[in-house]
Amino acid sequence: MIDLFITAFVTLFVVIDPPGCAPIYASLTTGAGPAQRRAMAIRATLIAGGILIFFAMFGEALLSFLHIDLDSFRIAGGIMLFMIAIDMVFEKRTERREQRAEKVAASDVEDVSVFPMAMPMLAGPGSIASVMLLVAQNNGLDRAFVIFAALLLVLLITLAALLAAGPLMRFIGNKGEAVITRLLGVLLAALAAQFVLDGLKASFPTLG
Repeated sequence: MIDLFITAFVTLFVVIDPPGCAPIYASLTTGAGPAQRRAMAIRATLIAGGILIFFAMFGEALLSFLHIDLDSFRIAGGIMLFMIAIDMVFEKRTERREQRAEKVAASDVEDVSVFPMAMPMLAGPGSIASVMLLVAQNNGLDRAFVIFAALLLVLLITLAALLAAGPLMRFIGNKGEAVITRLLGVLLAALAAQFVLDGLKASFPTLG
């Protein structure tokens, strides 16, 4: 069981990538107060956990019933992430915030907990496929419990990373944050493109 726990933990940690998601979350929540960032981080982690547990238990049956495969999730998620990346690189999100500054109260900061953080950043095609595969390959309630325990630990680490990202970005300052936001936008665009390419290659093997 210890081997299964370690395998599940390493797999899910690498796929979800808490250290990589944290700075992106900090960039997406620029302008939000500490309490708002904390609330969105907790909400994103809980929603992602619920999505992953649901797909671990019922994913194969649901996707089969709807005639949907994970490659479709990968392509759709990549397109949505690419749109977010464009906003980050060209600071369109910042422009929209400045235009709304006099009209919108501080409590109405854009909520990114559901999209894109919970899905597809945390509970994306890769993590959904990984948790479904782990459960499918390890039959039995006790083994499923071990996998869910590993998932819980990864999600707790993810939450800690998201909560720590905000103070770190504030320490860097506005100019430093702008540079990092654009850099992360480029990296996110590359990740999104990879999602789409992987989905297309799996759907059309001849492209590979």
